[in-house]
Amino acid sequence: MKKNPFFIFTLLIFGVASFAATRYAALSWTVDKSHTSITFEAKHFFTSVPGAFEQFDAEVNFDPENLEESSINVQIDVKSINTKNERRDGHLQSADFFQSDIYPYITFSSEKIVSTGDNNFEAHGTLTIKDVSTDFVMPFTLLGIMNSPRQENILIAGFESEFSLLRNDYNVGAGDWISDAVVADEIKVKIDVEVKAQKN
Repeated sequence: MKKNPFFIFTLLIFGVASFAATRYAALSWTVDKSHTSITFEAKHFFTSVPGAFEQFDAEVNFDPENLEESSINVQIDVKSINTKNERRDGHLQSADFFQSDIYPYITFSSEKIVSTGDNNFEAHGTLTIKDVSTDFVMPFTLLGIMNSPRQENILIAGFESEFSLLRNDYNVGAGDWISDAVVADEIKVKIDVEVKAQKN
């Protein structure tokens, strides 16, 4: 029986499209919040004062072999700031700093992710703190991907990121607090993330 050339061509196109859909379906990872942290350090005079944001949401789609379809979106609840000092935490949420009643979230949304070699990557996107949005590059390292030893068909991955911000670039400091005489302008940030995904 002679096969219709148009039918064969249609099957070929469908097959290529299906392969492309599989190729470009980056894994969707669920953040394990019990093993994830967003921490920072700020200098007070000469001493580093640590803190953390304890409430956040994140969407992570990532495949080191498929960066074109990988993405990271993060939303941090400013009111969850914790520097182990209730008075200081309240001050940081005031108009002098984050003004969390008006600007309750810090957000980052990636536009592209690129490899810089040796399991190191950069997420290029937009960082918004208070009323300021800037182009921002967040470096991060893929620590590894492994099969879960406790859950069948589950993958586990780990990431870490370290970078610095200038708080005055985002108006986090008003009045006398614009000065870096007491609180440094540079804030060091460290993010440790553990994620899980269902195998495709």
